[in-house]
Amino acid sequence: MTVSLLNSSFYIWKVNRYRYFKIFKPYGMLSQFTREADHPSLADLGFKFPKDVYPVGRLDHDSEGLLLLTNDPSVNKLLLNPDSKKKKTYWLQVEGIPGENAFENLKKGVTINLKGRLHTAKAISVQKISAPNIEERDPPVNYTKHPVNSWIEIVITEGKNRQVRKMMAKVGHPALRLIRFSIEGISINEMKAGNVLEINPETFLRLINR
Repeated sequence: MTVSLLNSSFYIWKVNRYRYFKIFKPYGMLSQFTREADHPSLADLGFKFPKDVYPVGRLDHDSEGLLLLTNDPSVNKLLLNPDSKKKKTYWLQVEGIPGENAFENLKKGVTINLKGRLHTAKAISVQKISAPNIEERDPPVNYTKHPVNSWIEIVITEGKNRQVRKMMAKVGHPALRLIRFSIEGISINEMKAGNVLEINPETFLRLINR
């Protein structure tokens, strides 16, 4: 009984101490709280985050979508550890219309350059999708320059620098727009660019470990 009470007390302390947030990061925004050059930062979202909360991982300024923030160090280890194999789903608007050959190459693995080192990156799955019901980014894609384009959904378990963009360029269909839709069971479903939502601790941990 004593052990049970101690475990219960620790759990309550953990739940009360740690906070979990998801945001829909807009295009052009940095995944940090400090500005650089003309890029806005997370501080420009107009949301008062606890001082010890930080983003887990990152999205490049020219990418959009799901970004997780927390003060729970175990989440950082969980998501950034390559052995965890957490599924990350991306929606991409790409040049042209990829065929089955491009999809097969993505699933078999394509070789990309990561800071001078060659790396074979694989997609867990990839498929064509209809244009998602999501607002056009600001600024919009240049449709005059890219009149033929399409949408795909790609799922990976890695998180290398600009990995998905490099994978798509390698198969001849560069990304015009990249949106991270989900990490495991946590998604931007029904969110708009700039939205911030706090997630209940039990819900967050269940969805990220599904």
